[in-house]
Amino acid sequence: MTSSKKTSDSNNLVLIRIAEALERLSPPTHKEINLESSSGFVWNPETKYLEPVININRIDITLLKGVDQAKETLMENTSRFAMGRPANNALLWGARGMGKSSLVKAVHFSTNQNIDNPLILIEVHREDIPSLPILLRILRGVNYRCILFCDDLSFEKDDTSYKSLKALLEGGIEGRPDNVIFYATSNRRHLMSREMIENEQATGIHRGESVEESVSLSDRFGIWLGFHSCDQETFIEMVNGYTRWYQIDLPPKIIRDAALKWAATRGSRSGRVAWQFVQDLAGQHGIPLKR
Repeated sequence: MTSSKKTSDSNNLVLIRIAEALERLSPPTHKEINLESSSGFVWNPETKYLEPVININRIDITLLKGVDQAKETLMENTSRFAMGRPANNALLWGARGMGKSSLVKAVHFSTNQNIDNPLILIEVHREDIPSLPILLRILRGVNYRCILFCDDLSFEKDDTSYKSLKALLEGGIEGRPDNVIFYATSNRRHLMSREMIENEQATGIHRGESVEESVSLSDRFGIWLGFHSCDQETFIEMVNGYTRWYQIDLPPKIIRDAALKWAATRGSRSGRVAWQFVQDLAGQHGIPLKR
C-alpha cells in the first residue's frame, strides 16, 4: 500500500469518528406526533413527544359511587368543551382513594362515546410542569381538543414551578389555547403544603398579600370539586357495584361482613379500599375479574 493511500485511509477514519461524535452531540430527531393513533397520551418533555397509550387504565363511570355531584359537574364541563363551547379548568381535590383521577379518565371515555372527533387526554407528570409552554405550542396548531391531566399535583417548600403553572392557566401573553383545558387532582385544596403557605406569610412584607399569592394558584381553576371520605353504606355500595360488574356471585351478607372487616383493618373507607377488597375476595374464591 502506498504512503498516499495510507494517509487517505487514515483521514477517512478521522472524518468518520468526527461525524459520529457530532451525531452524538446533536439533539435527537423528534418523532412526528400523530394524535390519530390513540385518545390518550403521556407527555415526554425530553423528546418533545406524546407517547400513545394503547389501553387507558380506567373504570366504568357507573362504578364511581358517592361522588354524584362531582361526576355531573365534570361531565357537563367536559361535554361543553368537546362541543367547542367555553369551559373551565378543573381541580379535583380531597380525600385519597375517592376516585378523583378515575373520574377524569371515566368522563373522558364517556364523553368520547357521544362525539365524532374524540377528545385527547394527555397526562403530564408533576415534575414536567415547567415544560408545559412547549407542549402548549405544539397543541396550539392541532385540530383536536385536548385535556391536559396532572394527577396528584402539589407543591412543596422552595418549589417555584407553581408560578409558571399560574401563568399558563390564566395569564401570559399567548394565554391558553382554545383547544386545551387543564384538569388536575390533588389531596390539597390549595395545592401547597401548610408549611409552604405559612412560610410565605412569615417572610412577606405584607402577610395577607403573601398568602394570597400562595393560594391564588388554585383560584385559576374555575371548577373546584371536593372529594370526602365516604360513610359505611356508601362504601358497601361501592363494593356491591364492583361485585355486580364482575359477576361475583356470593351471598350479600358474606360480602358485606367481609367488606366491613376489611375496611376496619385498613382504618379507612374509600373507593380504592373497596376495589382492593374485591380483588382479595375474588382471589380467595378463584373468581377471575373479567367483564
